Amino acid sequence: MVKRKHVALLFLLSSCLHGQNVVTDWAKIVQPAVSTPAKAPAYQMVQRAVIQIAVYDAVMAIEGGYKPFTGSLSSSPEQADVRVAAATAAWRTARSRVDPSQFNYLDTQYKAYLAGTPFTRTALRGFVVGERAAAAILALRADDGFSKVVLYQCSSNPPPIGEFEPDGGCGTQPVGVNLGEMMPFTFEHQSRFRPTGPDPLTSINCSADFNAVKALGRAESEHPVRTPEQTDIAYFWQGVDLHTGLVNLAVNHGLRVRDAARFFAMVYTAAADANIAGYEAKYHFRSWRPRSAIPRADADDNPDTDADPSWTPLLSVNHPEYPSAHSFSTGAIAESIARFFGTSNISWTLTADKAAVPKVIQTERTYSDLDSMLHEMYNARVWAGLHFFNSLADGAKIGRNVASHVYTNYFLPYP
Repeated sequence: MVKRKHVALLFLLSSCLHGQNVVTDWAKIVQPAVSTPAKAPAYQMVQRAVIQIAVYDAVMAIEGGYKPFTGSLSSSPEQADVRVAAATAAWRTARSRVDPSQFNYLDTQYKAYLAGTPFTRTALRGFVVGERAAAAILALRADDGFSKVVLYQCSSNPPPIGEFEPDGGCGTQPVGVNLGEMMPFTFEHQSRFRPTGPDPLTSINCSADFNAVKALGRAESEHPVRTPEQTDIAYFWQGVDLHTGLVNLAVNHGLRVRDAARFFAMVYTAAADANIAGYEAKYHFRSWRPRSAIPRADADDNPDTDADPSWTPLLSVNHPEYPSAHSFSTGAIAESIARFFGTSNISWTLTADKAAVPKVIQTERTYSDLDSMLHEMYNARVWAGLHFFNSLADGAKIGRNVASHVYTNYFLPYP
Protein backbone atom coordinates (compact mmCIF):
# COMPACT_ATOMS: atom_id res chain seq x y z
CA MET A 1 0.00 0.00 0.00
CA VAL A 2 1.33 3.44 -0.91
CA LYS A 3 1.24 5.71 2.13
CA ARG A 4 -0.07 9.28 1.91
CA LYS A 5 3.30 10.79 2.73
CA HIS A 6 4.66 9.12 -0.42
CA VAL A 7 1.82 10.18 -2.70
CA ALA A 8 3.41 13.58 -3.36
CA LEU A 9 6.29 11.85 -5.12
CA LEU A 10 3.88 10.42 -7.68
CA PHE A 11 2.78 13.90 -8.70
CA LEU A 12 6.20 15.52 -8.97
CA LEU A 13 7.75 13.66 -11.90
CA SER A 14 8.35 15.66 -15.02
CA SER A 15 6.21 14.17 -17.80
CA CYS A 16 2.57 13.25 -18.31
CA LEU A 17 0.70 10.87 -20.60
CA HIS A 18 -2.25 12.20 -22.56
CA GLY A 19 -5.16 10.42 -24.23
CA GLN A 20 -8.92 10.42 -24.69
CA ASN A 21 -9.54 10.48 -20.95
CA VAL A 22 -8.37 8.70 -17.83
CA VAL A 23 -10.82 5.82 -18.23
CA THR A 24 -9.91 4.92 -21.80
CA ASP A 25 -6.25 5.58 -21.07
CA TRP A 26 -6.19 3.07 -18.23
CA ALA A 27 -8.26 0.53 -20.13
CA LYS A 28 -5.29 0.48 -22.54
CA ILE A 29 -2.59 0.64 -19.89
CA VAL A 30 -3.74 -2.38 -17.87
CA GLN A 31 -4.18 -4.66 -20.88
CA PRO A 32 -0.59 -5.96 -21.11
CA ALA A 33 -0.61 -6.72 -17.39
CA VAL A 34 -3.94 -8.55 -17.58
CA SER A 35 -2.87 -10.68 -20.53
CA THR A 36 0.68 -11.52 -19.38
CA PRO A 37 1.51 -14.29 -18.86
CA ALA A 38 -0.91 -15.59 -21.49
CA LYS A 39 -4.36 -16.25 -20.08
CA ALA A 40 -7.50 -17.58 -21.73
CA PRO A 41 -9.85 -14.74 -22.80
CA ALA A 42 -12.43 -15.77 -20.19
CA TYR A 43 -9.97 -15.12 -17.35
CA GLN A 44 -9.08 -11.75 -18.83
CA MET A 45 -12.77 -10.80 -18.87
CA VAL A 46 -13.03 -11.49 -15.15
CA GLN A 47 -9.90 -9.48 -14.36
CA ARG A 48 -11.03 -6.54 -16.50
CA ALA A 49 -14.44 -6.56 -14.81
CA VAL A 50 -12.82 -6.22 -11.37
CA ILE A 51 -10.63 -3.35 -12.59
CA GLN A 52 -13.39 -1.50 -14.45
CA ILE A 53 -15.81 -1.79 -11.53
CA ALA A 54 -13.23 -0.10 -9.30
CA VAL A 55 -12.80 2.67 -11.88
CA TYR A 56 -16.57 3.04 -12.21
CA ASP A 57 -17.11 3.29 -8.44
CA ALA A 58 -14.31 5.83 -8.09
CA VAL A 59 -15.73 8.00 -10.88
CA MET A 60 -19.29 7.82 -9.57
CA ALA A 61 -18.14 8.73 -6.06
CA ILE A 62 -16.91 12.03 -7.50
CA GLU A 63 -19.13 12.79 -10.50
CA GLY A 64 -22.30 11.02 -9.36
CA GLY A 65 -25.24 10.15 -11.59
CA TYR A 66 -25.15 6.35 -11.37
CA LYS A 67 -25.36 3.91 -8.47
CA PRO A 68 -22.03 2.42 -7.34
CA PHE A 69 -21.53 -1.30 -7.83
CA THR A 70 -20.15 -2.06 -4.38
CA GLY A 71 -22.39 0.45 -2.60
CA SER A 72 -19.63 1.29 -0.13
CA LEU A 73 -18.39 4.68 -1.37
CA SER A 74 -20.04 7.91 -0.35
CA SER A 75 -20.29 10.67 -2.92
CA SER A 76 -17.73 13.47 -2.73
CA PRO A 77 -18.45 15.84 -5.63
CA GLU A 78 -16.12 18.79 -6.25
CA GLN A 79 -13.76 17.54 -3.56
CA ALA A 80 -11.59 15.07 -5.42
CA ASP A 81 -9.62 14.87 -8.67
CA VAL A 82 -11.41 12.29 -10.81
CA ARG A 83 -8.35 11.72 -12.97
CA VAL A 84 -6.26 10.76 -9.96
CA ALA A 85 -9.12 8.69 -8.53
CA ALA A 86 -9.73 6.64 -11.67
CA ALA A 87 -6.03 6.06 -12.36
CA THR A 88 -5.46 5.01 -8.76
CA ALA A 89 -8.44 2.65 -8.79
CA ALA A 90 -7.24 0.97 -11.99
CA TRP A 91 -3.62 0.75 -10.89
CA ARG A 92 -4.33 -0.52 -7.38
CA THR A 93 -6.93 -3.10 -8.49
CA ALA A 94 -4.83 -4.38 -11.38
CA ARG A 95 -1.77 -4.63 -9.16
CA SER A 96 -3.71 -6.77 -6.70
CA ARG A 97 -5.03 -9.19 -9.32
CA VAL A 98 -2.36 -9.68 -11.99
CA ASP A 99 0.80 -11.79 -12.03
CA PRO A 100 3.60 -10.34 -9.84
CA SER A 101 5.80 -10.09 -12.93
CA GLN A 102 3.61 -7.13 -13.98
CA PHE A 103 3.97 -5.06 -10.80
CA ASN A 104 6.92 -3.03 -12.03
CA TYR A 105 5.17 -2.27 -15.33
CA LEU A 106 2.04 -1.04 -13.56
CA ASP A 107 3.97 1.04 -11.03
CA THR A 108 6.01 2.68 -13.78
CA GLN A 109 2.90 3.48 -15.79
CA TYR A 110 1.09 4.90 -12.77
CA LYS A 111 3.94 7.20 -11.80
CA ALA A 112 4.39 8.41 -15.37
CA TYR A 113 0.67 8.98 -15.83
CA LEU A 114 0.31 11.20 -12.78
CA ALA A 115 3.61 12.98 -13.22
CA GLY A 116 3.10 16.72 -13.33
CA THR A 117 -0.25 16.57 -11.51
CA PRO A 118 -0.24 19.33 -8.87
CA PHE A 119 -0.10 17.90 -5.36
CA THR A 120 -3.24 19.54 -4.03
CA ARG A 121 -5.93 18.62 -1.54
CA THR A 122 -8.21 17.55 -4.39
CA ALA A 123 -5.48 15.32 -5.83
CA LEU A 124 -4.95 13.69 -2.44
CA ARG A 125 -8.68 13.17 -2.08
CA GLY A 126 -8.74 11.63 -5.54
CA PHE A 127 -6.04 9.21 -4.44
CA VAL A 128 -8.08 8.24 -1.38
CA VAL A 129 -11.24 7.74 -3.44
CA GLY A 130 -9.37 5.51 -5.88
CA GLU A 131 -7.84 3.46 -3.07
CA ARG A 132 -11.23 2.99 -1.42
CA ALA A 133 -12.90 1.99 -4.68
CA ALA A 134 -10.19 -0.60 -5.30
CA ALA A 135 -10.38 -1.91 -1.74
CA ALA A 136 -14.16 -2.31 -1.98
CA ILE A 137 -14.23 -4.51 -5.08
CA LEU A 138 -11.11 -6.44 -4.01
CA ALA A 139 -12.79 -7.27 -0.69
CA LEU A 140 -15.92 -8.35 -2.55
CA ARG A 141 -13.91 -10.63 -4.85
CA ALA A 142 -11.36 -11.85 -2.31
CA ASP A 143 -12.65 -15.43 -2.35
CA ASP A 144 -14.17 -15.54 -5.82
CA GLY A 145 -12.39 -18.74 -6.89
CA PHE A 146 -10.30 -17.13 -9.62
CA SER A 147 -7.16 -19.02 -8.60
CA LYS A 148 -8.87 -22.15 -7.32
CA VAL A 149 -7.49 -25.41 -8.74
CA VAL A 150 -10.23 -27.71 -10.02
CA LEU A 151 -9.10 -31.02 -11.50
CA TYR A 152 -10.90 -32.48 -14.51
CA GLN A 153 -11.67 -36.20 -14.64
CA CYS A 154 -13.11 -38.10 -17.61
CA SER A 155 -16.00 -40.42 -16.80
CA SER A 156 -13.87 -43.24 -18.17
CA ASN A 157 -10.69 -43.65 -20.21
CA PRO A 158 -11.34 -43.34 -23.10
CA PRO A 159 -14.42 -41.22 -22.39
CA PRO A 160 -17.87 -42.45 -23.47
CA ILE A 161 -19.42 -41.44 -26.79
CA GLY A 162 -20.44 -37.79 -26.70
CA GLU A 163 -18.12 -36.77 -23.85
CA PHE A 164 -15.31 -34.24 -24.25
CA GLU A 165 -11.72 -35.46 -24.02
CA PRO A 166 -8.90 -32.97 -23.23
CA ASP A 167 -6.26 -32.36 -25.88
CA GLY A 168 -3.69 -34.38 -23.96
CA GLY A 169 -6.11 -37.18 -23.20
CA CYS A 170 -7.83 -38.15 -19.96
CA GLY A 171 -5.71 -37.25 -16.95
CA THR A 172 -4.63 -33.88 -18.42
CA GLN A 173 -6.14 -30.52 -17.63
CA PRO A 174 -8.34 -28.64 -20.14
CA VAL A 175 -8.86 -24.87 -20.01
CA GLY A 176 -11.20 -23.08 -17.62
CA VAL A 177 -12.34 -25.92 -15.37
CA ASN A 178 -12.59 -23.60 -12.36
CA LEU A 179 -14.42 -20.82 -14.23
CA GLY A 180 -17.79 -22.50 -13.87
CA GLU A 181 -17.29 -22.63 -10.10
CA MET A 182 -16.20 -18.99 -9.78
CA MET A 183 -18.39 -16.55 -7.89
CA PRO A 184 -20.52 -14.53 -10.34
CA PHE A 185 -20.60 -10.73 -10.13
CA THR A 186 -24.36 -10.20 -10.47
CA PHE A 187 -26.24 -13.41 -9.65
CA GLU A 188 -26.07 -16.01 -6.93
CA HIS A 189 -25.53 -19.35 -8.63
CA GLN A 190 -23.38 -20.19 -11.63
CA SER A 191 -26.11 -22.39 -13.16
CA ARG A 192 -28.74 -19.64 -13.32
CA PHE A 193 -28.39 -19.22 -17.09
CA ARG A 194 -27.64 -22.86 -17.93
CA PRO A 195 -29.14 -23.83 -21.32
CA THR A 196 -31.06 -27.04 -22.05
CA GLY A 197 -28.07 -28.88 -23.45
CA PRO A 198 -26.71 -30.09 -26.78
CA ASP A 199 -28.98 -31.80 -29.29
CA PRO A 200 -29.26 -35.59 -28.84
CA LEU A 201 -26.70 -37.40 -30.98
CA THR A 202 -29.43 -39.21 -32.94
CA SER A 203 -31.53 -36.09 -33.66
CA ILE A 204 -32.11 -34.54 -37.08
CA ASN A 205 -30.62 -31.23 -35.89
CA CYS A 206 -27.50 -32.98 -34.66
CA SER A 207 -27.10 -34.73 -38.01
CA ALA A 208 -27.40 -31.44 -39.92
CA ASP A 209 -24.90 -29.69 -37.64
CA PHE A 210 -22.50 -32.63 -37.78
CA ASN A 211 -22.46 -32.76 -41.59
CA ALA A 212 -22.08 -28.97 -41.88
CA VAL A 213 -18.96 -28.78 -39.73
CA LYS A 214 -17.62 -31.99 -41.27
CA ALA A 215 -17.82 -30.40 -44.73
CA LEU A 216 -16.72 -26.86 -43.80
CA GLY A 217 -14.35 -27.21 -40.87
CA ARG A 218 -11.71 -29.73 -41.86
CA ALA A 219 -8.05 -28.73 -41.79
CA GLU A 220 -6.95 -29.15 -45.39
CA SER A 221 -5.55 -25.95 -46.89
CA GLU A 222 -6.88 -26.83 -50.37
CA HIS A 223 -10.40 -27.16 -49.06
CA PRO A 224 -13.06 -28.38 -51.50
CA VAL A 225 -15.95 -26.48 -49.83
CA ARG A 226 -14.62 -23.70 -47.58
CA THR A 227 -13.34 -20.69 -49.52
CA PRO A 228 -10.01 -18.96 -48.83
CA GLU A 229 -11.98 -15.96 -47.53
CA GLN A 230 -13.88 -18.17 -45.10
CA THR A 231 -10.63 -19.73 -43.94
CA ASP A 232 -9.17 -16.27 -43.29
CA ILE A 233 -12.29 -15.24 -41.36
CA ALA A 234 -11.92 -18.35 -39.21
CA TYR A 235 -8.34 -17.33 -38.42
CA PHE A 236 -9.43 -13.73 -37.80
CA TRP A 237 -11.94 -14.72 -35.13
CA GLN A 238 -9.41 -16.96 -33.45
CA GLY A 239 -7.14 -13.95 -32.89
CA VAL A 240 -9.68 -11.11 -32.63
CA ASP A 241 -8.82 -8.36 -30.11
CA LEU A 242 -12.17 -7.33 -28.66
CA HIS A 243 -10.61 -5.26 -25.87
CA THR A 244 -8.84 -2.87 -28.22
CA GLY A 245 -12.04 -2.74 -30.25
CA LEU A 246 -14.01 -1.68 -27.18
CA VAL A 247 -11.49 1.01 -26.26
CA ASN A 248 -11.59 2.37 -29.81
CA LEU A 249 -15.38 2.30 -29.77
CA ALA A 250 -15.45 4.43 -26.60
CA VAL A 251 -12.89 6.86 -28.03
CA ASN A 252 -14.59 7.14 -31.42
CA HIS A 253 -17.92 7.92 -29.77
CA GLY A 254 -16.29 10.57 -27.60
CA LEU A 255 -17.39 9.04 -24.30
CA ARG A 256 -16.46 11.29 -21.42
CA VAL A 257 -15.13 10.03 -18.12
CA ARG A 258 -18.43 9.13 -16.46
CA ASP A 259 -19.96 7.46 -19.52
CA ALA A 260 -16.75 5.63 -20.40
CA ALA A 261 -16.50 4.30 -16.84
CA ARG A 262 -20.07 3.02 -16.98
CA PHE A 263 -19.58 1.58 -20.48
CA PHE A 264 -16.52 -0.51 -19.59
CA ALA A 265 -17.91 -1.62 -16.24
CA MET A 266 -21.19 -2.73 -17.81
CA VAL A 267 -19.60 -4.52 -20.77
CA TYR A 268 -16.96 -6.36 -18.80
CA THR A 269 -19.23 -7.33 -15.93
CA ALA A 270 -21.65 -8.85 -18.44
CA ALA A 271 -18.82 -10.59 -20.31
CA ALA A 272 -17.32 -11.95 -17.09
CA ASP A 273 -20.63 -13.31 -15.83
CA ALA A 274 -21.46 -14.75 -19.24
CA ASN A 275 -18.15 -16.62 -19.15
CA ILE A 276 -18.80 -17.91 -15.64
CA ALA A 277 -22.30 -19.08 -16.64
CA GLY A 278 -21.05 -20.46 -19.94
CA TYR A 279 -18.18 -22.44 -18.46
CA GLU A 280 -20.49 -23.83 -15.80
CA ALA A 281 -22.59 -25.19 -18.65
CA LYS A 282 -19.53 -26.45 -20.54
CA TYR A 283 -18.33 -28.61 -17.67
CA HIS A 284 -21.84 -29.66 -16.73
CA PHE A 285 -22.63 -31.09 -20.19
CA ARG A 286 -19.04 -32.07 -21.18
CA SER A 287 -19.94 -32.21 -24.86
CA TRP A 288 -17.37 -33.56 -27.30
CA ARG A 289 -15.74 -31.49 -30.00
CA PRO A 290 -16.09 -32.19 -33.74
CA ARG A 291 -12.47 -33.44 -33.61
CA SER A 292 -13.79 -36.39 -31.56
CA ALA A 293 -17.36 -36.62 -32.90
CA ILE A 294 -16.44 -36.99 -36.59
CA PRO A 295 -13.74 -39.69 -36.32
CA ARG A 296 -15.92 -41.67 -33.85
CA ALA A 297 -19.29 -41.22 -35.55
CA ASP A 298 -19.54 -44.95 -36.30
CA ALA A 299 -20.40 -45.41 -32.60
CA ASP A 300 -22.96 -42.60 -32.13
CA ASP A 301 -26.02 -44.69 -33.18
CA ASN A 302 -26.93 -42.11 -35.83
CA PRO A 303 -27.20 -43.56 -39.37
CA ASP A 304 -26.98 -40.04 -40.86
CA THR A 305 -23.48 -39.30 -39.52
CA ASP A 306 -20.61 -41.10 -41.22
CA ALA A 307 -17.26 -41.42 -39.50
CA ASP A 308 -14.08 -40.06 -41.01
CA PRO A 309 -11.09 -41.26 -38.96
CA SER A 310 -8.76 -38.90 -40.85
CA TRP A 311 -10.79 -35.75 -40.11
CA THR A 312 -9.08 -32.98 -38.14
CA PRO A 313 -10.30 -29.40 -37.55
CA LEU A 314 -8.74 -26.24 -38.95
CA LEU A 315 -8.33 -24.96 -35.36
CA SER A 316 -8.49 -26.50 -31.91
CA VAL A 317 -9.25 -25.30 -28.38
CA ASN A 318 -9.03 -27.30 -25.19
CA HIS A 319 -12.41 -27.12 -23.45
CA PRO A 320 -15.85 -28.72 -24.04
CA GLU A 321 -17.76 -27.77 -27.18
CA TYR A 322 -21.18 -26.83 -25.77
CA PRO A 323 -22.00 -23.99 -25.40
CA SER A 324 -19.70 -21.89 -27.57
CA ALA A 325 -17.43 -19.60 -25.55
CA HIS A 326 -17.06 -17.11 -28.40
CA SER A 327 -20.84 -16.93 -28.60
CA PHE A 328 -21.59 -16.30 -24.94
CA SER A 329 -18.66 -13.92 -24.51
CA THR A 330 -19.01 -11.90 -27.72
CA GLY A 331 -22.80 -12.15 -27.43
CA ALA A 332 -22.70 -10.52 -24.00
CA ILE A 333 -20.40 -7.78 -25.28
CA ALA A 334 -22.57 -7.07 -28.33
CA GLU A 335 -25.78 -6.98 -26.27
CA SER A 336 -24.15 -4.63 -23.75
CA ILE A 337 -23.00 -2.29 -26.51
CA ALA A 338 -26.48 -2.27 -28.04
CA ARG A 339 -28.08 -1.59 -24.65
CA PHE A 340 -25.63 1.19 -23.82
CA PHE A 341 -26.00 3.04 -27.14
CA GLY A 342 -29.67 2.15 -27.61
CA THR A 343 -29.14 0.49 -30.99
CA SER A 344 -27.38 -2.47 -32.62
CA ASN A 345 -26.64 -0.36 -35.69
CA ILE A 346 -23.14 0.38 -34.50
CA SER A 347 -20.25 0.47 -36.95
CA TRP A 348 -17.35 -1.35 -35.34
CA THR A 349 -13.83 -2.05 -36.58
CA LEU A 350 -12.03 -5.01 -35.04
CA THR A 351 -8.46 -6.21 -35.44
CA ALA A 352 -6.82 -9.60 -35.05
CA ASP A 353 -3.48 -10.30 -33.42
CA LYS A 354 -1.27 -11.72 -36.15
CA ALA A 355 1.33 -12.74 -33.57
CA ALA A 356 -1.28 -14.99 -31.98
CA VAL A 357 -2.61 -16.32 -35.31
CA PRO A 358 0.18 -15.97 -37.90
CA LYS A 359 -1.90 -17.44 -40.72
CA VAL A 360 -4.49 -14.64 -40.69
CA ILE A 361 -4.18 -12.39 -43.75
CA GLN A 362 -6.74 -9.61 -43.27
CA THR A 363 -6.13 -8.35 -39.75
CA GLU A 364 -8.77 -5.59 -39.73
CA ARG A 365 -12.49 -5.93 -40.46
CA THR A 366 -15.28 -3.37 -40.16
CA TYR A 367 -18.88 -4.32 -39.44
CA SER A 368 -21.81 -2.07 -40.24
CA ASP A 369 -23.85 -3.39 -37.33
CA LEU A 370 -23.51 -5.77 -34.40
CA ASP A 371 -25.84 -8.42 -35.84
CA SER A 372 -23.72 -8.88 -38.96
CA MET A 373 -20.62 -9.12 -36.77
CA LEU A 374 -22.19 -11.89 -34.69
CA HIS A 375 -23.40 -13.73 -37.79
CA GLU A 376 -19.87 -13.78 -39.18
CA MET A 377 -18.48 -14.99 -35.86
CA TYR A 378 -20.96 -17.90 -35.75
CA ASN A 379 -19.94 -19.00 -39.23
CA ALA A 380 -16.26 -18.54 -38.43
CA ARG A 381 -16.40 -21.07 -35.59
CA VAL A 382 -17.98 -23.65 -37.89
CA TRP A 383 -15.44 -22.92 -40.64
CA ALA A 384 -12.75 -23.43 -38.00
CA GLY A 385 -14.11 -26.91 -37.25
CA LEU A 386 -14.73 -25.97 -33.62
CA HIS A 387 -18.49 -25.85 -33.14
CA PHE A 388 -21.92 -27.10 -34.08
CA PHE A 389 -24.58 -24.46 -34.83
CA ASN A 390 -26.71 -25.50 -31.84
CA SER A 391 -23.81 -24.66 -29.53
CA LEU A 392 -23.41 -21.24 -31.14
CA ALA A 393 -27.11 -20.39 -30.81
CA ASP A 394 -27.35 -21.47 -27.18
CA GLY A 395 -24.09 -19.74 -26.29
CA ALA A 396 -25.33 -16.49 -27.78
CA LYS A 397 -28.53 -16.79 -25.74
CA ILE A 398 -26.50 -17.02 -22.54
CA GLY A 399 -24.58 -13.88 -23.50
CA ARG A 400 -27.74 -11.91 -24.35
CA ASN A 401 -29.56 -12.99 -21.21
CA VAL A 402 -26.67 -12.18 -18.90
CA ALA A 403 -26.10 -8.78 -20.54
CA SER A 404 -29.81 -7.95 -20.24
CA HIS A 405 -29.73 -8.95 -16.58
CA VAL A 406 -26.71 -6.72 -15.90
CA TYR A 407 -28.17 -3.76 -17.79
CA THR A 408 -31.52 -4.05 -15.98
CA ASN A 409 -30.15 -4.40 -12.46
CA TYR A 410 -26.73 -2.73 -12.28
CA PHE A 411 -24.99 0.53 -13.19
CA LEU A 412 -28.36 2.28 -13.02
CA PRO A 413 -28.94 6.03 -12.87
CA TYR A 414 -30.16 7.54 -9.65
CA PRO A 415 -33.87 8.46 -9.81
